[in-house]
Amino acid sequence: MLSVPDAEARAAELVAAARRSGADAADALYIGDASTGVQVRLGQLEDVGRSEGQEIGLRVFVGTRSASVSSSDLSDDALSALVGRAVAMAREAPEDPYSRLAPEEHLLRGAAPELEADDGADPSPVELKERALAIEDAARAVAGVTNSEGAGISAGRTIIALATSEDFARGYASSGYSGWASVIAGTGSGMQRDHASHSARHYADLDPPESIGRLAAERTVKRLDPGRLPSGTMPVVFDPRVGGSLIGALLGAMAGPSIARKTSFLLGREAEQLFAPGIAIVDDPHRRRGLKSKPFDGEGVATRRRALVEDGRLTGWLLNAASAAQLGLAVTGHATRGIGGAPGTGATNVHLESGPLSPAELIADIEQGLYVTEMIGQGVNPVTGDYSRGASGFVIEKGEIARPVAEITIAGNLIDMFRVLTPANDLEHRRATNVPTLRIEGMMVAGA
Repeated sequence: MLSVPDAEARAAELVAAARRSGADAADALYIGDASTGVQVRLGQLEDVGRSEGQEIGLRVFVGTRSASVSSSDLSDDALSALVGRAVAMAREAPEDPYSRLAPEEHLLRGAAPELEADDGADPSPVELKERALAIEDAARAVAGVTNSEGAGISAGRTIIALATSEDFARGYASSGYSGWASVIAGTGSGMQRDHASHSARHYADLDPPESIGRLAAERTVKRLDPGRLPSGTMPVVFDPRVGGSLIGALLGAMAGPSIARKTSFLLGREAEQLFAPGIAIVDDPHRRRGLKSKPFDGEGVATRRRALVEDGRLTGWLLNAASAAQLGLAVTGHATRGIGGAPGTGATNVHLESGPLSPAELIADIEQGLYVTEMIGQGVNPVTGDYSRGASGFVIEKGEIARPVAEITIAGNLIDMFRVLTPANDLEHRRATNVPTLRIEGMMVAGA
């Protein structure tokens, strides 16, 4: 794996070689990563692995035609062949008037923001094993737990460098750590499982092993002896660990390519009051130690903090260079990129800001409702916004969270759901997409 300066230089050399070979424009992306993972089960080491890899991708433009190629071989001979192949492919590719590099005036220039994305730590496999065992031990020590699906911990580091023919060559490093446990409670047909996990950029920020294990066990035991809930229309409350998926559906619908293709349920709703007044959803790529923080996007555009929803209204779309050109708008710093293919779009560290009520106050007036802690399936129609997913969690009765329930389907339409969404005040920044406890009125619940 190359250092950041070496990765920047290698990407820039590849772009220069593409220009010399006849490309009108080009960009190159280097990704190198190394990771160590340890998994244990029932107090024994089950798996330990170490992986390292690096790859570079080249995208070239000949007029309005473009092509992308990639290689894990970074030798001079391999990259020379890569350049020749890319230019030859581009000359035969179909024309696309919107495919292009990001405009030079939007690229990151000057000093990058301080993100604290890389802690430089390198915990040994022995240390990771001890921590994974401590996670599982804590989970198995909770009364009611009868078996374990295992626990684990991973540590990794990634180097990213991007160069373009607009005289741009920048890179950055990030570290990442994750711990998890999954256990079983009960016996026979009454068994239930649940899990807990935590991810962080800095090793020192990872939750203590005992906390992860105990939380996984407590969640599992609470799910024992689930019942059914009568079907009907009722308030549904989403636990923070699952509520973020609602915002994920919103972000997908805000993607510039979906808007340009007219395949988004948000099309034509730019001026509507999508959420209640006061609701704000923020994308913050500069959050220190944020799981998705980055100084520039997949096309080199400088990232910036932005309210995606302000006072309940959309502020625009998530745009890369191609979708911005197609829609006649400016890039927004939301291009995402893999080694191969054209850039897509996506957000970074997103959160829905807290409301004034505590979770207890949020549910206090619910006579009968559903508190969701797990969802199953991907039942969201991106074109219409129709929403239907399997769920499990707990009944809300007379303002209190009561018995567990399972095998339930919740349904609605995201436009209607967003309008009646109410956030609690318990927002924590623990994931890439963070929300407080959310309440949505009048959802269809199919139970018994």
